[in-house]
Amino acid sequence: MRGLSKKTMGTTQSPGRYARILLDYWFKRTFGIEGRQRLLTLFLQELIPERQIVKISYAPQEHINPIPDDKGIRVDVECTDTDGTRFVVEMQLAPQNFFYERALFNSTFAIQEQMASGENDYNFPAVYFIGIMDFSFHEGESRVLYRYNLREQETLELMTDRIQFIFLELTNYPSLKPNATVLEKVCYALHNMETFPDRPAGFENELFRLLFESAEIATFTPQERIKYEYDMTTERDIRNQIAFAEQKGMAEGIAEGRTQERQRIVEELRKQGIPEEVIQQAVSASKKG
Repeated sequence: MRGLSKKTMGTTQSPGRYARILLDYWFKRTFGIEGRQRLLTLFLQELIPERQIVKISYAPQEHINPIPDDKGIRVDVECTDTDGTRFVVEMQLAPQNFFYERALFNSTFAIQEQMASGENDYNFPAVYFIGIMDFSFHEGESRVLYRYNLREQETLELMTDRIQFIFLELTNYPSLKPNATVLEKVCYALHNMETFPDRPAGFENELFRLLFESAEIATFTPQERIKYEYDMTTERDIRNQIAFAEQKGMAEGIAEGRTQERQRIVEELRKQGIPEEVIQQAVSASKKG
């Protein structure tokens, strides 16, 4: 199933040297807490080489949802450069319906908050949305970096450079090649971190040194070690539940477009006590499979 690595499915592996930092809490711990600004800056500089990022500071990650009675919007990491440029970083493990549209929606909060803080002539600083995806919307491609902005459809004239979208598809680079770029190495490291016994050769620069140091389980506090083992167990459970959903025929039902059959399977999975989030992940992954 696309986007869901089988390397941990159905196993009871003990933690190795490095943590699986793509999991929610551990991604934020790697890139989104005080003391990690240098690592995040180096990472952003690789993604956006045309910008000279001076000094970032973390911004609030919780935003008020304009939809009545709906929960607040929380992004994984958000930071601001000295000129006001904002970077919104989201990690997505599994395929999701309308992920690009969600990226667009979440990016607007950074714009609205800049306007609320005094940029009332619409001359607000640029906003970059960075989506890191442990799956691919371009399956079969070796390219890992995709960038989007607003342009006129026929002439490609740039409408504005104040909002841009960057997506890094980790699974498009499944094996390490001798001529790998830094970004390809980043994709390879993020996707496979927990399988490495040591930092691979060729991963010596400051970005990788900080990345691997942050992921080293030996540096975790006892409380973090307990939480990590719990999170890994939970992820394995979810993967097994998704595999069970596939075995119940969900993939076939969706692929054939049988609406009534699809609904019947979904209801059966609910009766089995499978969480709604897991069911929706399975639906999304099956549609893209």
